[in-house]
Amino acid sequence: MTKPSKTRKIYILRLIGRIIIFLMGIFFFIFDRSKFDIARGMNFFDEFSPLHLLWGIWIWNMITQLMPIKAHISIGSQKVFSSLFRPIKEGVNYTNLKKYIKNITSSAYIVMIIWLSLTFIISILHITGIIDTAVMVIISMFFYLCDLICVLIWCPFRLIMKNKCCTTCRIFNWDHLMMFLPIISVNSFFSWSLVIFSFIIWGIWELCVFIYPERFWEDSNLALKCSECTDKLCTQYCQKLRKQKGFPNEKQ
Repeated sequence: MTKPSKTRKIYILRLIGRIIIFLMGIFFFIFDRSKFDIARGMNFFDEFSPLHLLWGIWIWNMITQLMPIKAHISIGSQKVFSSLFRPIKEGVNYTNLKKYIKNITSSAYIVMIIWLSLTFIISILHITGIIDTAVMVIISMFFYLCDLICVLIWCPFRLIMKNKCCTTCRIFNWDHLMMFLPIISVNSFFSWSLVIFSFIIWGIWELCVFIYPERFWEDSNLALKCSECTDKLCTQYCQKLRKQKGFPNEKQ
């Protein structure tokens, strides 16, 4: 077993933090639903709620995805930036690159269709009054927790995407859009501010995929190769791949 990387340790702490946030959300849902009132209409500006702090955390998390921060943020999220791009010396095979981007984009939009279908179902349940605004916020909090479970433990989207790990994931920065899109029908400042900002993040990511595809393929971006990985977030996958490829188990 390799020693967990510093990045993985930080992500584990973040996972613990998200578990605490989710449990606090459940606590307020059971004992004081009024804390969720700011998620309705323009109530966001009427009074303070712990939900304001969560909103601030979510906005800040999205802001960091717009900045090339090298410290303790996965290269899977940061590969969009030129400062983190390490071109291979052999030169890029653009025919294979084009084929790769086409294949993973097709898989990515299968995921999008599935998520839009889930969003439609959740929205119908909310519009018809079967679930209220508090439940909608709890759903986003649950997806917020699931995001790091996918990164650190197991990701169901790998079954569709066929990507080896988060570092090479085509949809890594779709996370916030997937978290907040299901609450779009809440139709409030709280929901729309999160959904619109997440759409901006998603739009920039998608634009870069097609303008700078070489940054998203390990055969054109050296930083994405297993032999160069320092994140080691997906431990069970990393160890298996490194054994198959004959890479040494470096200690971080």
